Amino acid sequence: MKLLIIEDQTELQNIMKQSLEKENYIIEIASDYVSGMDKCFSYDYDCILLDIMLPDGSGIDLLRELKKNKDKTPIIIISAKDSLEDKVEGLNLGADDYMTKPFHLTELHARIKAAIRRRSQDGTNSIVWNNVELLPSERYVAVDGVELLLNRKEFDLLYYFMTNPNRLINKTSIAEYVWGDYTDQADSLDFIYSQIKNLRKKLKDANAELDLQSVYGIGYKMS
Repeated sequence: MKLLIIEDQTELQNIMKQSLEKENYIIEIASDYVSGMDKCFSYDYDCILLDIMLPDGSGIDLLRELKKNKDKTPIIIISAKDSLEDKVEGLNLGADDYMTKPFHLTELHARIKAAIRRRSQDGTNSIVWNNVELLPSERYVAVDGVELLLNRKEFDLLYYFMTNPNRLINKTSIAEYVWGDYTDQADSLDFIYSQIKNLRKKLKDANAELDLQSVYGIGYKMS
């Protein structure tokens, strides 16, 4: 997936770029309003990270122009301005999310994935892969229309894989998404293997047309 970062602070640009590239995103950078506008209208992106205060214009104005042109790219505002008025204005104009600087990179990753996921679902509640259907809000999974009973962690794992199909996901990302802050307390990430092993068995027993492939030394990929 390709992301555009529109941000004039070089240090923050580099930190975000390096962190997101580790998650296998393709990252492009714009440092001002003009170059940001040019890239937005010249190329397609899966998500745009947009600063409000740019040296030659306002990110809010850029957002307004994008929405005038019916652009449906998920947009997350990242700003040092944390006033309620700014947040309300940005969200009312069509931004998908609003993050106030400084922020944790793990939270940024989660917000990006959520924004992309919401847009990819196109407003529908159901996620389908071959004969497997998952309903996030009901925490319901079915294979060929028959309910598949999963525990909380198994469901969260399957949800994560089904919203990132055909993407190689490293063990750290899986642990942070499903187990959150508790990951820091673990001596190793071996517990992921046992959870995925159990999930695989349940999917196989239900004849699910979904495969969780192990990539040695790196992580897993759903296909």
